[in-house]
Amino acid sequence: MAWEDELFAFLDDLEERAGALYDADRAPELADRERSEYQQVALSTRLMASVDLDLTLLVAGVGTLAGRLERVADGWCLLAGPAQDWIVRLAAIMAVEGASDRAVPEVAWSPVARLGLGSALRRLADAGERCVVHRLDGGRHDGALRRVGADFVEVLEGEPARVVLVAYDAVAAVQSREV
Repeated sequence: MAWEDELFAFLDDLEERAGALYDADRAPELADRERSEYQQVALSTRLMASVDLDLTLLVAGVGTLAGRLERVADGWCLLAGPAQDWIVRLAAIMAVEGASDRAVPEVAWSPVARLGLGSALRRLADAGERCVVHRLDGGRHDGALRRVGADFVEVLEGEPARVVLVAYDAVAAVQSREV
């Protein structure tokens, strides 16, 4: 082997060692940066990446719900179960099983996904469909949604019919079809 080849081999070896030392030195910094960046990931963005997956949600005031995640929007999601559909407030979700490892940042969401809970409730009210409004405290209101306000929904329930106003902040989920 010529001395030039030995010199280049020696320099290549030094360069590889320097690269390995640099990588080893930066590994903790990169891991810390990754942890710091991950704290910006919201539950809604993980759920958005989980659309069309079968999930199990633990919902305050309701319990365990299982079904296919059909839609995620601003503050709510639509879970299609075998016997009924559920509009679930994201704030009421305590745990999720089966979610994607990915996340879809809000800037990549469609304009339809920016519609709030009121939009979904107005659709149910327009359909005149009976539903069950489940509250965070475990209470429920059986009836039809009548009108939807800025931060509440009117539920027409009982015989004789009476109107109950339910604040959005008290809603855990809305079961669109009774079992």
